[in-house]
Amino acid sequence: MAEAKGNENLMAAAAYLLGFVTGIIILLIEKQSKFVRFHAMQSTILFGGIFVANIVLGFIPILGWIVGLVLSLVAFILWIVLMWKAFQGEMYKVPYVGDMAAQQLAKMK
Repeated sequence: MAEAKGNENLMAAAAYLLGFVTGIIILLIEKQSKFVRFHAMQSTILFGGIFVANIVLGFIPILGWIVGLVLSLVAFILWIVLMWKAFQGEMYKVPYVGDMAAQQLAKMK
């Protein structure tokens, strides 16, 4: 049983590995674990949103580039923290995004 829990933690952490890409892949593959699916959905929404925001900011000269750089730094820190928390087995919710992820998963049942 402990091995299954460790496997879930590893899958949840892997949901953040390549941002929204691994989030989507794990959402498509994992059908059982609510813990893994939550982290996959949170990864998809959070890093998908950051990806889109960075593209939009790239079209705004100077200020957009500076904001995009700061956003990328924040995203990197979040990426590490979220992978660590998932690997530790913690159901950590990013403010606002975590609630959105939970709501989306509830709709998918």
